[in-house]
This record gives sequence, structure tokens and C-alpha cells, in this order.
Amino acid sequence: MSYVPRLRSKYHDEIIGKLKEQFQYKSIMQVPKLQKICLNQGVGAATQDKKMVDNALNEMTMIAGQKAVSTKAKISVSNFKLREGMPIGTRVTLRQDRMYEFLDRLITVALPRVRDFRGVNDKSFDGRGNYSMGITEQIIFPEIVLDKINKITGMDVTFVTSANTDEEAYALLKAFGMPFKNAK
Repeated sequence: MSYVPRLRSKYHDEIIGKLKEQFQYKSIMQVPKLQKICLNQGVGAATQDKKMVDNALNEMTMIAGQKAVSTKAKISVSNFKLREGMPIGTRVTLRQDRMYEFLDRLITVALPRVRDFRGVNDKSFDGRGNYSMGITEQIIFPEIVLDKINKITGMDVTFVTSANTDEEAYALLKAFGMPFKNAK
């Protein structure tokens, strides 16, 4: 038998039945599921120092467990000394087992390491069942060695679900164990 991530088996064993009962779905195919997790990091200081993007790529690859790619500027902005095509950030999209592994590490290890943590904001849903959150320091992840980083940077994490409403997506993420501030 091959390895199955803990949250994937939790989804199939517990969450599907719980959400089907809560929202009165007729079929388990209507139950919302987590489709992907997108990590995005903008490196504004990359216009002065080219190695900032390389460092961000390495850190994002370690955090995600999957190779990150650099994002390039689409337009030139002379005030920011930015030219079209310059690398300006990094991104990675996680799906399947890597997505569940990242979510598990985020909930159980990384978020409790945030200073003065009282829960994540429950108002960051987009109206279509997707949730976005910002992480101010990449050092909350245990993969990052504190001695090897040059600059503390943040990143955006977006959870894309198949839910139609924010309430369904909230219930799904809450069932996975996401520590929201206010219980709805």
C-alpha cells in the first residue's frame, strides 16, 4: 500500500460525511474539495539585487517541497527602475499529495510558530469559495534555516476550493483544522 497524506485520508473518512450532512448534499460529488494551494512571493528589492530572486526561489522550493518558478514583470515602470521581463517574484502551485502535506505542515507546525498568534482572519474569502492569507515571515516554516537567510520576506497563500459559497469553503477549511479567529 502506498503512502496517503493524513489530511487526504481525513477528508475521505470524516470531512465528506460531515459536510454532506451539514449542507444537505444529495451526492458526495457535491461536497466541496480543496483543488490547489498557490504560494506567491513578490520580491520588490529584486530591482537592485538580482540574487534576491534566487534566494526567494530556493526558500520557496524548500517550503513547498516542489520547484518554484520566477515571475517576470509584465510592464516597465521607470520610477521603480523596473524593466519588462525582469524577474520580480516567485510562485508555486501545489496539487494532490504535496498540497495536503503543505496544508498539514502549515496548520500543525508553521502557524503555531507565529508570534502572538490568535488565529487566521476569517474575512479573506473572495465570494466564490477561495481563501487567501498572507504570511509576514518565511521563518515560521521549519525548513528555513535562520542563519542562511538574508532578508525576512512574506508570501501569499491562496486555497482554491470547488465550493460555490464562502460558507461552504469556511466549513471545509475549518474541518481540515484551519485555526480561524472567530467561529461563525
